[in-house]
Amino acid sequence: MPRVTREQKQRNRERILAAAGEGFRLRGIDGTGIDGLMKSAGMTHGGFYNHFASKSDLAVEVLHQGFIDSLAVLDGLRAAHPGSARAALDGMIDQYVDAEHRDHPEAGCPSAALVSDAGRHGAGAQAEYRRGLDGYFDAIAEMVIECGREIGTEITPAEAREQAVALFSQMVGALLLARAVADVAPDLSDEVLAANRSRLKDR
Repeated sequence: MPRVTREQKQRNRERILAAAGEGFRLRGIDGTGIDGLMKSAGMTHGGFYNHFASKSDLAVEVLHQGFIDSLAVLDGLRAAHPGSARAALDGMIDQYVDAEHRDHPEAGCPSAALVSDAGRHGAGAQAEYRRGLDGYFDAIAEMVIECGREIGTEITPAEAREQAVALFSQMVGALLLARAVADVAPDLSDEVLAANRSRLKDR
């Protein structure tokens, strides 16, 4: 059989990671089998173990990469509003607490899509989830401090951290509630998103 190059092996690993990222966000870690996952990646079941020791190891990688991608989107929002931390913060809220994000968990932030899974899948998954949360909390706290400076108010790091934790927790909670009733009560789902967007930005 032809030998797989290092570059091809890396591409195969990335295909598995991408397929798992979508599958885990959409159906949960336990709801996504290795057979279906590998089929989505265009590969056979046996090839999985050339890249990952277990599905739990893959889950940790998915959380790691998912938060890297999600935080990169946040960095892009901040870069798009260099003169206004308030505009960047409002843009983050608008993108996160949004119908598009609600309806496409497979392409969204792992903080909401994998929140329950992280709690059920051991210390490795929880540690990776915690690192992702800290990334969000730190980035939001920086924006909160900048928002204060823009209006001449000094906000301490401790106060900014508290605001960041509360704000992001509400964003994730709003998205989870909206997803929970989206099929049976779409009007209520939209109401949850709209009410939280309004209140989060009116702070």
